[in-house]
Amino acid sequence: MVKCKGSERNTKLDGSLRLREATTIQLSLSALCNVISSLADERSVHIPYRDSKLTRLLQLSLGGPARTVFLANICQEAASFDESLSTLRYANRASKINNAPLAMVGYVPLH
Repeated sequence: MVKCKGSERNTKLDGSLRLREATTIQLSLSALCNVISSLADERSVHIPYRDSKLTRLLQLSLGGPARTVFLANICQEAASFDESLSTLRYANRASKINNAPLAMVGYVPLH
């Protein structure tokens, strides 16, 4: 399970989260968005998994042999409309990814 916090804007950061950390989070989420967009586009020939550690870790779960579930949380407040719309668009792209789950059959000896 991966929880991605960080679609909020840098202007909303609290004092405990430094700008450098926020920038790193945003870069990882941007790389994840690029991978999801590439996987959702059937014409895409290159999937940029190597753009971040996050996307490298999730490679088998994104377009690979795993069964993957995306959960998107949105806020009902009018002030959060833009962020909620962005989240829904992100989830819509993710819903277009076709994974090919494989059953792992084999003998595992019990010790």
